[in-house]
Amino acid sequence: MLKHFINKVCGKFIFAPRIMICIPSQVTEVEKKAVIDAATQAGARKVYLIEEPIAAAIGAGIDISKPCGNMVVDIGGGTTDIAVISLGGSVVNTSLKVAGDKFDEYIVKYIKKKHNIMIGERTAEDLKVNIGCVYPKIQDTEMDIRGRDLVTGLPKTLTVHSSEMLEALLEPAMMIVDAVHSVLERTPPELSADISDKGIYMTGGGCLVDGLDKLLQEKTGINVMIAQDTVSCVALGTGKALENLDVLEGKTTR
Repeated sequence: MLKHFINKVCGKFIFAPRIMICIPSQVTEVEKKAVIDAATQAGARKVYLIEEPIAAAIGAGIDISKPCGNMVVDIGGGTTDIAVISLGGSVVNTSLKVAGDKFDEYIVKYIKKKHNIMIGERTAEDLKVNIGCVYPKIQDTEMDIRGRDLVTGLPKTLTVHSSEMLEALLEPAMMIVDAVHSVLERTPPELSADISDKGIYMTGGGCLVDGLDKLLQEKTGINVMIAQDTVSCVALGTGKALENLDVLEGKTTR
């Protein structure tokens, strides 16, 4: 897969390219080495690793080189990375395997348990995008879906309401909120004051679940902002970091 993407971007290149790869904030040294080896075998001349929250912060337009504290919550597909960044590096961070895919899993489980109907991951994704929420909506919305009735084994149409999605998604959303709370508890007081003034930045496709920013703001008492072009923040930040390697040389792992 890496070879395919390298060939797609570079074509038939004469020199092997330099590659920067995003990694979750709490990967082990063994996992880092595995990523570097895989990229090298795929044709990279030199491999740089950058933590996802740092890449997300750069992509969101935050100046990470300053001594003040910035908190980034990056909710992707497989992992949620939370970090307090200052002077170009992570001061406190955590990573948990609760993100967009886990939201889909909880929706599938909920529909199966409550309605005795099995739905696929794509249908769960549609529910999450269209009527999914983790904070009570002013007006209840609904959506028709099709699944397999577990009693008869036949296809069945079901109308699902956003209030049901709130029940399904609140548990994984609270796991993310609790992780943010634990990072704030471990943050040095001076940086906590900066975060309180500036707010928390949310990036990644998972943060677009309706009401997640409101829930986090209510539980922490800190203003929460969703970054512009949130889905592409990590990719954009990685590109910017690769362009400014001389600045980030000491902050990236090779």
